[in-house]
Amino acid sequence: MLTAVGGRSLHGAVHPPVQQRRIFRRIGQLAAAIHHSAPPRSAAGSLPLGKLERHLAGAMPHLAPGDEKFIRATAEAAAGLALMETVPTHGDFRLRNLRWDEAADALYVIDFERSEEGPAVRDFVRLSDAWHGRPDLLQAVMDGYGRPFTPEEEAQLTVLSLLDAVSGISYGAAHSDPELVERGLRAVARLRTAQRP
Repeated sequence: MLTAVGGRSLHGAVHPPVQQRRIFRRIGQLAAAIHHSAPPRSAAGSLPLGKLERHLAGAMPHLAPGDEKFIRATAEAAAGLALMETVPTHGDFRLRNLRWDEAADALYVIDFERSEEGPAVRDFVRLSDAWHGRPDLLQAVMDGYGRPFTPEEEAQLTVLSLLDAVSGISYGAAHSDPELVERGLRAVARLRTAQRP
């Protein structure tokens, strides 16, 4: 069933900082509503590392020196991470799929084709680029979500973000989508910087 929603995509939208924080708080609330729409299930399966080699092969020509080593080391360390319980997730929770209707004071999410059960942090992978360098926006999301990430979720978010970035670079390069390649490269650089002591 499809329902039309109003508003404009948040992708590329410019709002004053106070309104940005208000919107990002709503984003956290919307994520919590999705994740609490059904009871959580016991942890199952494993991190999606199976396609890494194929995606890495497609991404290699675009990676910076040291990126491959970092990606492989992160994937290897992921094998030791504890599995998390699964919840309903949107699967493509990013600014492009979030619509803000200022007149109605409402936030909507569209494009549920990647929805499936998974760890809650799955829905913050593509959104994390939007709060990079803006701790106030991260705090607004967490305030809306009702809690901060646990250390285990932080670790999974890093791995899932890296896998998504490599996949995006490979797909973007193969399908002439420079924006997707750039987003992936930006994520890899951000994650490498965050891991440095």
